[in-house]
Amino acid sequence: MTRRLRLAFFRISQETNALSPVRTEVEDFRQAQLLEGEELLRMCGRWVAEAPGFLRNAELSGFVRAARELGGDRVELVPLFSAWAVPGGKLSARAQRWFCDKLEADLRAVGPVDGVFFSMHGAMGAEGDHDPEAAFLRVVRGVVGPDVPVAVTMDLHAHLSASKVDASTIIAAYRTNPHRDHARVGYRAGAILVRTVLGEVRPQLAWRTLPMVLGGGTTMDFLPTMRPLFRAMRRMERDPRVLYVSLFMCHLWNDSPDLGWATCVVTDGAPQLGERLAEELADAAWGVRHRLPPHFPSSGEAIRAARRARVRRRLGTVCISDASDMVGAGATGENTRLVKALLEEGKGLVSFAPIRDAVVVEELWGVPLGSEVSTWVGGKLAPEENPPLQVRGVLRRKEHTRTFGRAVVVDADHLKLVVTEGPPLAMRPSFYKDLGLRPWKADICVVKSLFPFRLYFALLNRKTIYARTRGNTDLDAYRRLTFDGPVHPKDVVADWREADRRRRGAT
Repeated sequence: MTRRLRLAFFRISQETNALSPVRTEVEDFRQAQLLEGEELLRMCGRWVAEAPGFLRNAELSGFVRAARELGGDRVELVPLFSAWAVPGGKLSARAQRWFCDKLEADLRAVGPVDGVFFSMHGAMGAEGDHDPEAAFLRVVRGVVGPDVPVAVTMDLHAHLSASKVDASTIIAAYRTNPHRDHARVGYRAGAILVRTVLGEVRPQLAWRTLPMVLGGGTTMDFLPTMRPLFRAMRRMERDPRVLYVSLFMCHLWNDSPDLGWATCVVTDGAPQLGERLAEELADAAWGVRHRLPPHFPSSGEAIRAARRARVRRRLGTVCISDASDMVGAGATGENTRLVKALLEEGKGLVSFAPIRDAVVVEELWGVPLGSEVSTWVGGKLAPEENPPLQVRGVLRRKEHTRTFGRAVVVDADHLKLVVTEGPPLAMRPSFYKDLGLRPWKADICVVKSLFPFRLYFALLNRKTIYARTRGNTDLDAYRRLTFDGPVHPKDVVADWREADRRRRGAT
């Protein structure tokens, strides 16, 4: 009887904002998701939500489906664990050690495997380590050896580094922004891994890295600036020798010295073709570097624009993204500037807004509903950036939530303020609905997200406004970071190839 090929799979995923003062701990993963073994395999079924409250099917579900469809009885699935956390500050050194130890112990416990599937974000940082995901890959290699194929899926805002490439056999990034292809990417990467262990293909990686941290306009895949690049990637994949093409547009708030956009091509034993296509795509990406994001208005300007959108407000809501305090990009969620503007300039407009303040939640938790309250919110985690703000209103609601801990709702007349213990990842209407608020009745819903809310609020959102309020997700915050050489647009860079050769160690 032929031995079944064993494929281990796991996730360690968090998008890190190096400018956040808050460290990410193992408990933050437990709060969002930490599944193990057979429970993980069950959650990757077609009719079960892999990430409840966020995604029904994501990369691991896609991988499981590919393994079952293409491998059938020849493949045995070996689930390890899935750890996912809300974007935030760097992993503590203790958390990184915990994951390294757990990964090694779990891999050794399951015995020999023929392949490994690793779902990561790709923009994780840790105390004292710019690239902890590369450290996780080294742990994998230390257990399974250099010859076992390792497939890795990443967000297209990942930081592609030489250390990650050196330890991987297959690399596949999302191809949509806002992201809506998690499961499809998992399926495609999984299919390549299955075909590899079955001896049908021989993946080889080629990649390029660009000294460029900003460009491409809004970077949305379906808009004119980036659409030609994504179309070109699809054309490249028409060649049967090309297994996958990725473009990485990097996470702006990552402090890796070699941060930048990157390209990666996986071919079936065609290294020269891969090198040519990776170079060609890098040239195309470099060509859009001067298309910078649009100007973001101030809080007051954003509110005035929402007020002028009378018809749109009647038909739905206006989403104002607090672009300087995007929890979806790792910000703390305690910026008070937009809340202050809504209180002072938003009269006559019903507005919903979140803010993070565990101290206030504890203070109000024992107060009876319906009570008049007065409290100072914000400024607990980063007081030098987020000045405290006094809020007066009526305590309307108290809830335990799955992802961001306890939450209270303070009714401050025209502003309904949601105060949370943990990071308020306000990017879905359910963030407000679960707390008794009706987004379709609001003139303004504040979101703490750059791209994903556009998908989730699509049925309600009639106008999108990004407001710059000053914080650690400002688009020019990269100027506070240190790089290993000149980087666009911080510096004038004539050509990308010199930095690419140095970063890749190419001769």
